[in-house]
Order: sequence, then structure tokens, then C-alpha cells
Amino acid sequence: MIDSHCHLDFAAFDPDRSAILQQCHTLGISDILVPGVQRATWSKVQTLAKQSLSSLSPPQPQIHISLGLHPYFLDNYNDDDLEVLAQCYAEDPQRYVALGEIGIDGAINIPLALQTEVFEQQLLLAQKFNKPVIIHHRKSQSVILQSLKRCQFDQGGVLHAFSGNLQQAQQFIDRGFKLGIGGTITYPRAQTTRLTVSQLPLSSLLLETDAPDMPLQGFQGQRNCPTRLPLVLQQLAQLRNESIEEVAHVTSQNFRELFRL
Repeated sequence: MIDSHCHLDFAAFDPDRSAILQQCHTLGISDILVPGVQRATWSKVQTLAKQSLSSLSPPQPQIHISLGLHPYFLDNYNDDDLEVLAQCYAEDPQRYVALGEIGIDGAINIPLALQTEVFEQQLLLAQKFNKPVIIHHRKSQSVILQSLKRCQFDQGGVLHAFSGNLQQAQQFIDRGFKLGIGGTITYPRAQTTRLTVSQLPLSSLLLETDAPDMPLQGFQGQRNCPTRLPLVLQQLAQLRNESIEEVAHVTSQNFRELFRL
């Protein structure tokens, strides 16, 4: 199993991060992708990757990283943030498997014009460094698609925390994107999304937790954790009437192909 989106750098994991990583290994989680969301925390994401590379004992999942400017944090945006981001990738492009988490959110108070400008500038950076992107969306899929077309972006990536119908999913798949599938599908009320993921080709899907956010059904109000990835896997396999082993194998293969590992 691979958790394609987990914010292990967040302070919520400071008390027990090492123990969680050991538990993940025991559960069969081989890799975790940690996407940076704001300049102030990029160094923490980089440190996690260094620790993963140097860690011989106890065993833990391999940590992969990316950096980006998430729309939630653009109230702290500085004019040189994009320059610093570009410098990180120019200095060591192989260190990062993607660029992100980036995106556009239609439900926050950050001006849409600023979100779009920063998003498109990051698309151009990803294009320059031949990196797929990790995209956050909320009430913004059509706007994001317009930006992808306007920037002629062709590196693909992940539409993180996918929710929506078959037509919406196909628009992103046609542009080379995988869909990140997480806790949303554990809620029976998410009927459209559950039906959609049951119909999509398995080759288009990735597993994710978005921990410490996006709690699964039954864990509302609690810190989400990458150790709950097996529950997402189990639910996805059940919705698709496929074996847990097959879904785990193919989604892991999808991850490695997308991020060229």
C-alpha cells in the first residue's frame, strides 16, 4: 500500500511521528508522499525526507516529498515565494517527485484572482522541471481545468481528494491525471463519488489519507492518521468488487508510474 497524500510534517504528528511510521511499516504501507503546503514548512518536509533516507532501524515507509503553495495559506504569500520555490527545484530536482500541493479553492476568502495567478505560475514551474502536480480543489474543478488548458500543462498529476461524478473524473483523466481516493468514500452519503470510483478504471486511482485531515467515517473529530489507509483500501475494494490485493497492487503501481519511481 502507498499513501499518496499525507501531511506528516504537520504539528499534529510531532508527539508520535516515529511510532506512527513504524506502525505504518507493520501494516504494509511501503511509501508515503508528503506534500509541502507553504514556504514556512518546506524545511520540515525536506528534513522528513532526509531522515527517511538515513533511517536504517527501525524500518519505516519510504518518504517522498514535493513542495508547493497551497491556496489556504496565501494570506501569508510573499512576492518572492515563487522564486524560492523555483530555486529549490533548480538546486536538486531529483529530490522532489512532484510539485504541490497547489490548487484553487472556491470556498475560502483568498481572492480567486490571486489563487489563480499563483496556481498558474506553479503549473509553469512544474512544466519547466518536468514534474507532475498535486492539485487541491473545492468548488473549482472547472476553473482548474481552464488553467490547465491555458498553461498547456501536460505533465499530469493527482487530483487530490477526488469527489464528483464520472464526467468530472474523466476530464482530469483525459489530461493525464490520477484521482486521489481517501476517506470520502467511507461515507454512505457520498453516493455520487462512491458510484464514480466503482466505475473508473483502477489504473486511474491512487490511495490517500490526507492525514491529519479528512477523517474516515467513524473517526469524525479525531486526528486522521496514515495507519488508517488499510480502511480506505478495504472500502475501495468493496465498492469495486475487487480483491484487496489487486487494488493495493495496482494503485501502488499507478503511484510509481506517475511519479517515475
